[in-house]
Amino acid sequence: MPQSAVLTRSSDTVVRPTVRKIGWPDLSDALAQGFADFSAKPSHMIFLCIIYPVVGLLMARMTARSDLIPLFFPLVAGFALIGPFAAIGLYELSRRRELGLDASWGQVFSLRHAPSLGAIFEVGVLLAVIFVAWLAAAHVIYDATLGPAAPTSVMLFLDDLVATPAGWALIIVGHAAGAVFAALALTVSVVSLPMLVDKPVGLVTALSTSVRCVAANPMTMALWGLIVAAALIVGTLPLFVGLAIVLPVLGHATWHLYRKLVEA
Repeated sequence: MPQSAVLTRSSDTVVRPTVRKIGWPDLSDALAQGFADFSAKPSHMIFLCIIYPVVGLLMARMTARSDLIPLFFPLVAGFALIGPFAAIGLYELSRRRELGLDASWGQVFSLRHAPSLGAIFEVGVLLAVIFVAWLAAAHVIYDATLGPAAPTSVMLFLDDLVATPAGWALIIVGHAAGAVFAALALTVSVVSLPMLVDKPVGLVTALSTSVRCVAANPMTMALWGLIVAAALIVGTLPLFVGLAIVLPVLGHATWHLYRKLVEA
C-alpha cells in the first residue's frame, strides 16, 4: 500500500496537534521572519517566484480580448487562491533554514521524497477546484449584472463598471463572493500545506488542524487575510513585478505563522 495512503488512514486517527491562540504581534513577527528568510536567500527567492509576474502579464494579455475582459480581475485575484500550493518550496526552505540545514535552491527538490507528498497534491487539487469555482461564480455574477454580452473595449467596460448601478452591483457582489472563496482557501491551506511539508501526517489531519487554527483565531486570521490581500494588491501595481518580492515574503511568513499556530 502506498505510504501516503497509510498515513492518511492511520495517522489521521491518532494525531490531533494542539493549536494556539495568537494575536497581531504574532502576525507582525511572522512577517518579519518571512522577510528575514527572503533577505537571507534573495536570489533563490526571486528565481523561484519570478513566474508569478510573468503569469500576471500573460493574464493581462489574454484578457485584452473583449470576451475575456470581465475575467481579468477574477483571474488575477483568483490566482492567489492557488498561491499557497505554489509556495510549498518556500515552506521547505524556511523549514531548513530554521533547523540550520542547507537552504540552497536545490534543496527544494528534496520535497519529492516527502512522505506526505500525495496529500500535498491533494490539497493543491482542492485549491484548484476552489479557483475554478470562483471563476464560474464570477462569470455568473457578470452575466447577472453587466452581461451577458461581452464589452466591446476595456474603456467601455470600466465606464460601465463605475458609472452604472449594474456596475456597482458587480463590484459589491463580486467582492463579497471573492471574500468567501478567499476565506475558504485560507482556511484549508494556511496550516495544512506547511504541516504536510513539516510532518508525515495525513490529509484529514492537516485539513482539520488548519480549520481548527482558523476557528480558534477568527479575528486574527481575518486580519492575516486582509494583510495578504493588501500585499498582493501592492505587488500587482508595478505591472506585477512587485509580486516577485511580495509572494516569497508571504510564503516564508506563512511558514512562521504555522509555527506559531501549531505546537511542535
